[in-house]
Amino acid sequence: MAKTGGPARAATEPALSTLDFALDRGSPVPLYYQLAQQLEAAIEQGVLAPGNLLGNEVDLSVRLGLSRPTVRQAIQSLVDKGLLVRRRGVGTQVVHSQVRRPLELSSLYDDLEAAGQGPTTRVMRNETVPAPAAVAAALGLAEGTEVALLERLRRTHGRPVALLCNYLPPDLLALDTDRLEATGLYRMMRTAGITLHSARQTVGARAATAAEASRLDEKEGAALLTMQRTAYDDTGRAVEYGTHIYRASRYSFDFQLLVRP
Repeated sequence: MAKTGGPARAATEPALSTLDFALDRGSPVPLYYQLAQQLEAAIEQGVLAPGNLLGNEVDLSVRLGLSRPTVRQAIQSLVDKGLLVRRRGVGTQVVHSQVRRPLELSSLYDDLEAAGQGPTTRVMRNETVPAPAAVAAALGLAEGTEVALLERLRRTHGRPVALLCNYLPPDLLALDTDRLEATGLYRMMRTAGITLHSARQTVGARAATAAEASRLDEKEGAALLTMQRTAYDDTGRAVEYGTHIYRASRYSFDFQLLVRP
C-alpha cells in the first residue's frame, strides 16, 4: 500500500517523492497495475490531494526502476478513471478521489460536503409539469397532476459527478433556485419541517447517451450508475421521486450485508 514518507507538499509541487511503493516483481500481477493500484489508494486516502502534481514520467520511471511505458500505462489507467488529468504546460495532476456513498437515506450534497468534496450545483430546470404515469404512481397522485420538476448537475472540485432529476408533490415546499444551488434538497426539506423516514431505492447501470455524456464530461457509451428512489416522510407520505445518474468512474455505493439469523 502507498504510505506517506514525509510532510505533504503544496498542491502545485510534485508529490510522489513523499510516497513509498511496494512493487512485487515476482508477482503475476503486471507492474503497471500494481503501481496504478497504489497511486489510486494514495488518492482515495488523501495522501495525494486534488491539485497535486505527479511530476515527470521519466523521473518516476528512474526512481522506481520501471520502464517509461509501464509508468505511462499506470498513469493512463487513472486518467481513464478520472482520478488524474494531463494538463498542457502543467503535467499530470490529481483531480479528485472517487465518491463513495453509503447506501442509506441521505443527501448526495450532505455526503459530498461531509467528505470534503466541495459540492456545487447548477439548476437546469425548476418548473411545474404534469406528472407522467410512473411519477404519479410513485408519489400516489393521479396521472397528469401538476408536480414540481427539478433537474440539477452536481459537481465536485469543479467536475461533474451526477445528473439529478427529482419530482415533488405540488406545494410541498418553496423551491428557490438560488437556495437549490447553495444547498441540498433534503436539507431544504428538513428546514421546512419535513422529516424523512424511509425510501424505496433501485440501483442499476447503463451506457451514457450523447446528451448525458456531454453534460457529465464523459464519452458517449461510458458506464453510468443509475438510481431511482421514492422517499417518504414520517407520516408515510411520498415526498420525492428521483431518477439520478452518476459517473461510474467517480462514484460508487458502499453498503454492509448482514447474515439473517
